[in-house]
Amino acid sequence: MTDIVDELRWRGLIAVSTDEDALRKAFADGPVTVYVGFDPTAASLHVGSLVQILTIRRLQQAGHRPLALVGGATGLIGDPKPTAERTLNAPGVVAGWVEQIRGQIEPFLSFEGPNAATMVNNLDWTSGLSAIEFLRDIGKYFRVNKMVSKEAVARRLNSEHGISYTEFSYQILQGMDFLELYRRYGCTMQTGGSDQWGNLTAGIDLIHRVEAAQVHALATPLITKADGTKFGKTEGGTVWLDPELTTPYAFYQFWLNVDDRDVSKFLRIFSFKTREEIEELERLTEERPQARAAQRALAEELTNLVHGADQTAAVIAASKALFGQGELTDLDGSTLAAALSELPYAQLSTLAPVVDLLTETGLVASKSAARRTIKEGGAYLNNAKVTSEDAVPTDSDLLHGRWLVLRRGKKNLAAIEVVPG
Repeated sequence: MTDIVDELRWRGLIAVSTDEDALRKAFADGPVTVYVGFDPTAASLHVGSLVQILTIRRLQQAGHRPLALVGGATGLIGDPKPTAERTLNAPGVVAGWVEQIRGQIEPFLSFEGPNAATMVNNLDWTSGLSAIEFLRDIGKYFRVNKMVSKEAVARRLNSEHGISYTEFSYQILQGMDFLELYRRYGCTMQTGGSDQWGNLTAGIDLIHRVEAAQVHALATPLITKADGTKFGKTEGGTVWLDPELTTPYAFYQFWLNVDDRDVSKFLRIFSFKTREEIEELERLTEERPQARAAQRALAEELTNLVHGADQTAAVIAASKALFGQGELTDLDGSTLAAALSELPYAQLSTLAPVVDLLTETGLVASKSAARRTIKEGGAYLNNAKVTSEDAVPTDSDLLHGRWLVLRRGKKNLAAIEVVPG
């Protein structure tokens, strides 16, 4: 493999780091033990979290040893938000989220071999720590004037909400994490998002003061989209890694719908394809953007990474079948329901003529337009062309006893769910 720093830089994964020459030497002399932290502030991680998960995976593949920290302690506090105070979640809730998030991270790492990964929880070294010990042994090394200069803290201090001592102390806790991992595992590097740079450097400073040792930090850039909308958000909300919160189909569609202006950047950040493979996909995007080859490659790889090969195959089959390139009857009920939930949708208690269904779902503006669409051969029910303006579906047409798929032309889709009253 090429130098890992060069690889990360080519992929656009280095926003800022400590001394790059020292970082290169540390990697060359390695293996380096490196950690990344995730706070359980929700029941699941989201696609933005993949930046850190996949970065630490790359470092492990380059021969270094990852520590993945799920913050059972810091999750009880919460990193300061730019706008207002976080809601403190109950300890039992946070403990449950720790286990869920741990389960989401583990499949990305290898826990065997000389550079086996380790999962850690900062509650292990904070739960028995008294307030006096914390203030005497850790707090004395932090200078308030430096703490208030951190961007997130400064922004809150200048807002109408201010900041509580609880959230103000977060950077001390994260700094203590780095010190503990240095002592327990010989960890000499931390990664995180660039918005975490102040917290990353807090740990570096603490280790330098307490242990007189040089350690490193590397921050990845915040992911932005060319259209100005927030990465990881759709009209339906956040794109989660948990399949119960974001279905594998919706997850696949998120990547499939990536803007041409963003797909090259996202391939480099999220994909494990080689430079040559990515450059070829970039060429195809430039020459034949309508084929969406890069988006398909990205969607398939990421869905496979997060949800597995079986789910990926199912959602690809569903995606094709909706547009007449496969059998809708071959799709299992959960995959079909997930796919149809992304479409314009109407729920009825009884079956109705196709003309009414086309109008009800908004595929056409009126019944006369629906009849015209049928007459011109542009209306489809479950991928079968509708030939009669008086056509009425029967119970045998219902997919899994409840669904109908309508299509106008090649690309305009809608779904009907029949739920007897």
